[in-house]
Amino acid sequence: MKKVLVISSSLRLRSNSEALADEFIRGAAEAGNEVEKITLKDKEIHFCKGCLNCQKTQKCVIKDDAPAIVEKMHDADEIAFATPIYYYEMCGQLKTLLDRANPLYPSDYRFRDIYMLTSAAENEEYVPERAVAGLTGWIDCFEKARLAGTVFAGGVGGPGETESHPALKQAYEMGKAV
Repeated sequence: MKKVLVISSSLRLRSNSEALADEFIRGAAEAGNEVEKITLKDKEIHFCKGCLNCQKTQKCVIKDDAPAIVEKMHDADEIAFATPIYYYEMCGQLKTLLDRANPLYPSDYRFRDIYMLTSAAENEEYVPERAVAGLTGWIDCFEKARLAGTVFAGGVGGPGETESHPALKQAYEMGKAV
C-alpha cells in the first residue's frame, strides 16, 4: 500500500481537471492505496519571497496554508497534480504551490512518482506540453523523483464537460496502476 496525495488546483466548481483527479483517486483507492485529496480551492497560498530561509530550516517563513500542504507532499509516496491549462501552462495556483514547496529540496522527501492530470478547452496534443515541462522542471530538482505519467483531457472548456471524455478512464487506470 502506498500513500498517495492528489492535489487539485482548479478553483472552479465541477472542474474538468478535478474530475480527472477524482478518477485517479478512485483507481488508486481501489488498488488498495491510502489516498488523500487536497484542493487548493479556499486555500490561502502566498507567493514565495525568495528568502531561501527554508533551505536552512526546512520551514517556510510565510504563515498560510502552503506549509501544511508541503508537509503532506513530503510524506507522500506518490503525488498527482491536477490543473486546468490556462494560456498553455499550468494554472497559477499550482505554480505558486510548487514554488512554495522549496523546503522539500534539502529534505529527505519520500515521494518518487509524480503524475500530472490536465484539461483544456483546446484539443491539440501539444496543448499540455508547457505545463508538463513546468512540472518536469520542478521534478528535476528532486533526484529521487520522476514524472511517472500524464493524462490530458482536451476539448473541455465548460464545467463538467469531461463527463464522457476518454481521459477519465485513462486517469482511473493510471491511478489503479499506482
